Amino acid sequence: MPKFIEVCSGCGGLSSGFINLGFEPLLLNEVNKIFCETLRINHNNANIDNQDMCKLDLKKYKGKVDILMGGVPCQSFSIAGIRKGLDDPRGQLMLEFNRLINECKPKIILIENVKGLVNHDGGKTLKQLIKLFNNDGDYNIKFKVLNSKYFNVPQKRERIFIIGIRNDIDKEFIFPDGNDEIKLLKDVLINVPESIGAKYPENKRKIMELIPPGGCWINLPKDKQLEYMGAKMLASGGGKRGVARRLSMNEACLTLTTSPTQKQTERCHPNETRPLSVREYARIQTFPDDYKFAGSMMNQYKQIGNAVPIKLAEAIATSIKSFLN
Repeated sequence: MPKFIEVCSGCGGLSSGFINLGFEPLLLNEVNKIFCETLRINHNNANIDNQDMCKLDLKKYKGKVDILMGGVPCQSFSIAGIRKGLDDPRGQLMLEFNRLINECKPKIILIENVKGLVNHDGGKTLKQLIKLFNNDGDYNIKFKVLNSKYFNVPQKRERIFIIGIRNDIDKEFIFPDGNDEIKLLKDVLINVPESIGAKYPENKRKIMELIPPGGCWINLPKDKQLEYMGAKMLASGGGKRGVARRLSMNEACLTLTTSPTQKQTERCHPNETRPLSVREYARIQTFPDDYKFAGSMMNQYKQIGNAVPIKLAEAIATSIKSFLN
């Protein structure tokens, strides 16, 4: 049974995909206490470690771990963020991840991050990371951007996966290809268990009532566009198609964020005038209905919105399992 360690585990999307494929978690590390509570509820047989990954010491796992992986925090590289890269303190966690690589010397390293990393600083940041994780020839590094909609996930969500293969393994890793059959929201937003969910204030509800499925602010009457958007936003340019966006049952969902009610990235239910509920969020991220999330409503949205979709994680785990076999 292949064994793995995960840092920055979040609420367990990536690790769940690997566990479902028969991988054994030696350690799941996560600094957020509420996220750790979620991990303990759903993976009660795993060793859950609630501390800053910078304080981890993995020397005792040398020779015992097949994969070291993690969704090392991505805010530094997101398109919406400040994009300071490795100069940002959060970017420094990449350096800490490399320290852990050298402590436990896994056969495979895996990092998941936002697509924005590919072009950050003209591609220089990614090249710097590849050189870092190469560790003077110890690991052969490759990467690929995968869109979850091609992996049985009803969501358009692009993420980069960086894979490193230890140089004593003379075999090429092949990323999963995915399939062309796209799951739509109508395939998953059926018989969803009732759950907590955000609500619109009355003035916003009246605005969203005017938006058809698949539509956004451009479908509003001109006077309502000005009322909702404001003159400054209207004049700012760009499509802004996430503003006042109502989803469509006949499409895959747009990328879920940490809240369904952010003005720039609205995620309104296709047929009802309300934000997606917590369990609908979980369905779209391919969490099973019995997967429980700790914390407040907004904390649950945050956990799910930040997660790797389980079905996408399973696709990566399948490729790695085939490689190790």
